[in-house]
Amino acid sequence: MTGSATPSRQAQIFSALGDEQRLTLLDRLGRGAESASTLAAPMIISRQAVVKHLKQMEAAGLVGTRRSGREVLYEVRAEGLQQPTEWLTEHANAWRRRLRDVKSRAETD
Repeated sequence: MTGSATPSRQAQIFSALGDEQRLTLLDRLGRGAESASTLAAPMIISRQAVVKHLKQMEAAGLVGTRRSGREVLYEVRAEGLQQPTEWLTEHANAWRRRLRDVKSRAETD
């Protein structure tokens, strides 16, 4: 990740993204803010487990919270996805350049 993201911050973000349950939650939150109870309803894990996953994603900057009456709503923080997107793009571009160079060398030999 470019800019101010440290390797430990990168690891925290990718760790948060590296779980199937958290990816499912992130996909659902991409459609709009929801409470932990609403998120947990169709899942095979408990509400407490959902909250634990949400807290990990919140610590990584991927999810934020806001209050709506007595409910706490969770929502995607688009800026939290910016760093992993930049990191992946940067590395994908570097590998494309390397592969182009290898191909070019192979064709000239």
